[in-house]
Amino acid sequence: MWLAILLSAIAMTAIVGVRYFIVSGAFAAATRARHPGLYRGLDAQMRREIWWSIASAAIYGVPAGIVAWGWQNRGWTQIYTDVHAYPLWYLPVSVLAFLFAHDTWFYWTHRWMHRPKPFKLAHAVHHASRPPTAWAAMAFHPIEAITGAVIIPLLVFLIPINVGALGLVLTIMTVMGVTNHMGWEVFPRFMWRGALGGWLITASHHQRHHEQYGCNYGLYFRFWDRLCGTDKGLGDFTKAHAKAAARGGGHVGMADAGSGGPRHAA
Repeated sequence: MWLAILLSAIAMTAIVGVRYFIVSGAFAAATRARHPGLYRGLDAQMRREIWWSIASAAIYGVPAGIVAWGWQNRGWTQIYTDVHAYPLWYLPVSVLAFLFAHDTWFYWTHRWMHRPKPFKLAHAVHHASRPPTAWAAMAFHPIEAITGAVIIPLLVFLIPINVGALGLVLTIMTVMGVTNHMGWEVFPRFMWRGALGGWLITASHHQRHHEQYGCNYGLYFRFWDRLCGTDKGLGDFTKAHAKAAARGGGHVGMADAGSGGPRHAA
């Protein structure tokens, strides 16, 4: 049994790691194609982001592997495979419930990690990415990685969810984690401006967090930031990347840095 659990944890670690390289690598390549020079001068930073992310992959993979083994072999969790086990309307409800619960956990643990001691001990590793890149989504100190690794395995014990819906949750988690850090807006304008953008978090919103630190703590939704008075609007891609280019001895033009996102400091 213990060998099977170990193999499951190793397999899940490999899956998380490969997923990271595929998704972050794809969006990094898209950045090079869409905004050449946007990551100029950040090679050393990106190498550091990758190494921290590899360590995080193991931390995410172990609890996921244990829970996956328990689900398949002992009936642990409330994951179900029969799409008709619950009404069809429950499928989107379960996805939204997972995303909101994850967002709530992320907001409050993230805000806690901005207290002086936790920040210095752990969260400073993530904020060493100035500005963040597509490789930064999992660049965490092990303490921070643990806080992120436990929430989805915990939720599958509490909230019934179809295995396909869970796959959608994990896909959204991965894509949003990467795109929120890539330094430009990959999504249509209506997702980060206007009425819908007032409640959804994309790269524009998270950029402000990496600029000012003490605001914009959410992951998917702006609900907790707005409720708690920590929402400070959208960030300025142009300014952040101009500073990075200056540090690297390069030059990022306005068209390179800002054509995919806002040119303002809201």
